[in-house]
Amino acid sequence: MVKQSLPITYMAAGGVLTNPAMTAVLLLIRPARDEVRLPKGHVEPGEDVAQTALREVAEEAGYDDLEIVADLGEQLVAFPLGGAMVRRTERYFLMRARSLRQIARPADDEQQFFTIWVPWDEVISHLTFEAEQEWIRRARRIMGQGR
Repeated sequence: MVKQSLPITYMAAGGVLTNPAMTAVLLLIRPARDEVRLPKGHVEPGEDVAQTALREVAEEAGYDDLEIVADLGEQLVAFPLGGAMVRRTERYFLMRARSLRQIARPADDEQQFFTIWVPWDEVISHLTFEAEQEWIRRARRIMGQGR
């Protein structure tokens, strides 16, 4: 009989971060894994999802003069990791950088991610994961850009 491990479950929150004019979206390039992502991270004990999203975007992207424009909802993402199955509930927010003032990022984030601003029409084609492409579709609908 094969022993089945319990799935790893956790909640993550992040943001679709736009520039002040809301004409471009910030993406994270992670060369070590050949990924292009949106900023997000684990919800810490005592933190609500909006706090987590703002903190994670600031840490990973290096911008902290942010405002939440809209709640994009949540979705469940499941994927294998090692010998286990991960079930991550993700909650995302459409955010706008009120300014492009940058802050120091934690060393780990600074080493892992390069940031780039990409026009809305190009964002989906750059993102590695379908689940993150869905966040862009939701954000575009809220902004009245269709798709």
